[in-house]
Amino acid sequence: MYKKKTKIIATFNQSGGAGKTTTVHNLGYHLAQKHQVLLVDMDPQASLTTFMGIEPKELKSEQTIYAAITERAHLDIWHEPIHKMHLVPSNNALAGAELELVRDITTDNRQKLKFILEPIADKYDYILIDCPPSLGYLSIMSLLAATHILIPVQTEYKCYAATEQLLTTIARLKKGGHKDLQIAAFIPTQHDKRTLQQSGILEAIKNQMEGRVHITTPIPKSIDFPSASQAHLPLALWKKNHPAVSILEEIANYLVKL
Repeated sequence: MYKKKTKIIATFNQSGGAGKTTTVHNLGYHLAQKHQVLLVDMDPQASLTTFMGIEPKELKSEQTIYAAITERAHLDIWHEPIHKMHLVPSNNALAGAELELVRDITTDNRQKLKFILEPIADKYDYILIDCPPSLGYLSIMSLLAATHILIPVQTEYKCYAATEQLLTTIARLKKGGHKDLQIAAFIPTQHDKRTLQQSGILEAIKNQMEGRVHITTPIPKSIDFPSASQAHLPLALWKKNHPAVSILEEIANYLVKL
C-alpha cells in the first residue's frame, strides 16, 4: 500500500485545452523544490514529456509508461531528475495500449497503473499523473491509481459546461469501489479577468462548486506559459517575477496541506 504521506494526484479534465499538462509541469516544479516528486505522462500525445525537454520520438518503448502497463518491461524512470522532478515519459506508442488492454479479458487492467506505482510510491512524496483529455481506459486507469484528483477548468463555457459530467464520472468511480478518492481542487486556468464572459464563467464555477470542492486562485491567461513550455522550462524559471508564479506556489502549498 502507499505510505500515508504519498499523494498520487491525477490531473484530469475530459475537455481538451484546460491546461492539464501545464499545471502538472509547473506544480511539479514548485513541489519538487522541497519534496520528492515523480511525474507520470499518461497521455499518448506526450506533451508533458516534450515540456520536460525529452523528444518522445527518440524514446525506446521500454523507456516509456507504455512498456510498464503492457508488461513489456519494468517501470523505467528517466535516468536523471529534470529541474528536481523525476519523470516516467510517454510517446505515441501509448495510444495502442488502450486497445491492447481492453482486449485482455483475463484480468482487470484498469488497476494496472496502481499496481505498477505501489512498489515505488514510498520513494516520493508526490506523484503527479498527466491524464489524456478524454474519459478513456488510460484516464480511468490513472484515476484508479490516484488518491486525489486535480481539475484544471478553463474559464470558457465549453469547459465549464462539462464540469457536472466530470463530477458524475468521479462519483461513479467512488461508488464503484474507489471510495477514498478525493477531489483536491478545481483550478480556473487561462483566465482573462478583463473579459465579462470569463468573469461570469468564473462566478458560475464558484457558485456551482460552493461547499463541494476547493477552488484555487485563477491562473491568468498569458503568452508566457507556451513560451516557457517551448523552452522546456517551468514558468518560475522562464520569468520568475510573473504574477502567475506566486499563484502556482500558493496552489502547491495548498496541496502540501491536504
